[in-house]
Amino acid sequence: MGTTISQVARLLRRSFDERARAMGVTRPQWQVLSALRRHEGIKQGGLAEILEVEPITAGRMIDRLQEAGLVERRPDPADRRVWRLCMTDRGRELLDQIRPLGDETSEMAFEGVSQSDRLQLYETLVKVRANLARRADAEDCAS
Repeated sequence: MGTTISQVARLLRRSFDERARAMGVTRPQWQVLSALRRHEGIKQGGLAEILEVEPITAGRMIDRLQEAGLVERRPDPADRRVWRLCMTDRGRELLDQIRPLGDETSEMAFEGVSQSDRLQLYETLVKVRANLARRADAEDCAS
């Protein structure tokens, strides 16, 4: 089961990457922008945790997106040492342009799968993720 889930995820990433590359966007850039849309104003450490990368890696990703004018660091009003991450208007526009690529990739992947089966798969994967996250949290607390 785990191998199949991993293979499906890899093929989804590959398909999306091929389409996004034509627009000059990488999957990691898209992932950062998507995370920032959901968590506008997040700290770099929080973003790293969401993306499951080291904070230094997230910092490099943010540096490149900032240089491209897609993301900006804003000072935290409560803590001068902290920067909050925000998308620029240009970043939001790019994310809006990329979203149809994700939709196309999903539609291609789920061709021939009924809406009810899609929903059931989604609900099952959410439960599996919650179970594993709960177990990982419990193991972290036991250490």
